[in-house]
Amino acid sequence: MDMRGRLAALVAGMSLLASTAGMAAGAAPDQVTIKDGALKGAVDGQVVSFKNIPFAAPPVGPLRWKPPQKEAPWTGVRDATAFGPTCMQVTGAFGRPGGQASEDCLQLNVYEPVEHAHKKLPVMVWIYGGGFIGGAASYYNGAHFADDGVVLVTVNYRLGRLGWFAHPGLTKEAGGGPTGDFGLMDQIAALKWVKANIGAFGGDASNVTVFGESAGAMSVNYLLISPQARGLFQKAISESGFGRTPGRTLAGAEALGADFAKANGVTGDDAAQIAALRALPADTLMKAAAGLDAPDAPGPIVDGVLVPTTVAQAFAAGKQAHVPFILGGNSYEASLFPRLRAHPEATLDPLGDKKAGAIALFGDGDPVRAATTIWTEGAIIEPDRYLARQEVKAGVKAYVYYFSYMPAGLRQIAPGTPHGGEIGYVFETLPTTAMKRGGMTIPAANGEDHALSAHIHAYWVAFAKTGSPDSAGGPEWPAYTPANDAVIEFGTDGVVVHDQFEKTQLDIIEQTAARK
Repeated sequence: MDMRGRLAALVAGMSLLASTAGMAAGAAPDQVTIKDGALKGAVDGQVVSFKNIPFAAPPVGPLRWKPPQKEAPWTGVRDATAFGPTCMQVTGAFGRPGGQASEDCLQLNVYEPVEHAHKKLPVMVWIYGGGFIGGAASYYNGAHFADDGVVLVTVNYRLGRLGWFAHPGLTKEAGGGPTGDFGLMDQIAALKWVKANIGAFGGDASNVTVFGESAGAMSVNYLLISPQARGLFQKAISESGFGRTPGRTLAGAEALGADFAKANGVTGDDAAQIAALRALPADTLMKAAAGLDAPDAPGPIVDGVLVPTTVAQAFAAGKQAHVPFILGGNSYEASLFPRLRAHPEATLDPLGDKKAGAIALFGDGDPVRAATTIWTEGAIIEPDRYLARQEVKAGVKAYVYYFSYMPAGLRQIAPGTPHGGEIGYVFETLPTTAMKRGGMTIPAANGEDHALSAHIHAYWVAFAKTGSPDSAGGPEWPAYTPANDAVIEFGTDGVVVHDQFEKTQLDIIEQTAARK
């Protein structure tokens, strides 16, 4: 080729490059291409959302009770404007009515700012609660996080006996690999998808915060100790995470699984029997246990591989992921179990001659308040302090919160902020009209409610961006140390930092936990 031809080819190549760059720069904000294909989402104001994106193959048929498999790519442009089905829910699980439920549910949703070109934005991945038997990614709107420069991802994971189930035959089939915690495997698969694809949405795959509430917070705790999740996130937030809850042993879970199989006509642990189990209708598998604290309630299993040991033991040994950590709980976590109020004697009578002192210390003389406070602090608040202390021992920053805020209209009638009561404030999705919940009428949010919501939301965003909640426009949130026992309270007085938070009560609970 002569010089003139080379110049012509160079000009043509530069024109093509400029045209391609122009197409990318001018691409519609509701369109994106990831490794598996093209997606079309929906723009709402300054936020674009992409919903119902598969991150794993449907876990159906022979893939039931298998680790999540690679999702299949698609041709053309996949519509991502509507939520997909929720995962199958346990019969009677608390949650929201309506919506389609399916075993084919391993999808996630992404919320991003419309204007994100050439940016590497922090990423937050939300894992919902629901007792490992209910809940869905579609219940949570990530738009306000996207408004504040965060790429927000909500993730579905398998629930009930479809997600948390062990059986001797499945353990044999796993051949030494992970088993039982299929819902946790789903969460790890979703985090791997985020690492591989989130850059297409303007997200920084090296700046990921995983956060969740209740079962989702417990999942965060397990992700922190799971070797398979190492390196998939750089920060963590656990809202009401039950940090000392041990999880079921694999042997115990296998026995429960074998009993369940036998009750449904399946005995033995060979391949034919496992195939028969996989052929059971999903509705049969999702029959409810007697309650969240029932011996056969589905939930995490210490399988020795995916979950090597209990959360408390792993943290005590310094074997958790060494990443910045926010953790905390609410003032009335005992709302999970109304019988505590109806029968406080079940909590107090076993204290024997210490009962009167406990009523005075934990309840200011009120037995009901004492029983619910003992449960709240024993299940959530003291375990938060324990995990924070292990973080400090490992040389990692931990930040502890306590959420006690209640709308003005409820302060005289509600015992405190119930389990899950902080979520709407964190997501800035407070009710715009009065609504019934838990036998009470929750009033429409007013200016005071929105101000508190803006504060906690800002701390979460600051943490996702930098690894420190800092001040976020309010008081500076100090890192926890055993010397300061520092806790930031989101309460009716606004945002207040406390040193030596509830120290006398929590020390007593810690001593009790140590004796178990």
